[in-house]
Amino acid sequence: MTHSNSPGGRSKRVGRARRSRRSAYPVALIAVAGLIAAAWLGRERFQPVVAGEPAPDFSVTSIAGDAVGLRQYRDQVVLLNVWATWCEPCRDEMPSMERLYRGLAGEAFEILAVSVDEPADGGVPAERLSAFATEFDLSFPILHSAPAAPGNIQQIYQTTGVPESFLIGRDGIIYRRISGPATWDSPQYRDQIVRLLGE
Repeated sequence: MTHSNSPGGRSKRVGRARRSRRSAYPVALIAVAGLIAAAWLGRERFQPVVAGEPAPDFSVTSIAGDAVGLRQYRDQVVLLNVWATWCEPCRDEMPSMERLYRGLAGEAFEILAVSVDEPADGGVPAERLSAFATEFDLSFPILHSAPAAPGNIQQIYQTTGVPESFLIGRDGIIYRRISGPATWDSPQYRDQIVRLLGE
């Protein structure tokens, strides 16, 4: 009978440990390869949405129920504004957005104002959004993205609150990201938009 402390017992244990380590390597390599493949396939979801990066496409809904996406506005300068009717700072900046929009009428410029209001019936809160647009005499597109829906605008653009805005050039690149309200017809923003229109 061989005791566990005998040289033979030790060599058996060492052999088993080596075989165990050798069989763990392929498993670890497969796991690492799987993680790398998953990260590669889902890399778009982890791209930061910041100035200098391409603006992600999205699909939102108009008050009339039509699908609207960024790709429909290729070759235009786009101000994407994420907002809500209950948001007081959003209400504060809307008049300046309308003045900017009217001041640049006829240019290749569009404002896409995407509300993240909770839908009462699972659909677009069209009545509430229409009333808001009428109250502020808004002429630019008022759109909607349900916050709980997969692929919503807040998820795609990694927003942290409302309002949050993205100035997107004709080339599809984000040139400015602003958290909080802005006076959009002020020279600093209007001049940048005019420069982008000229590029």
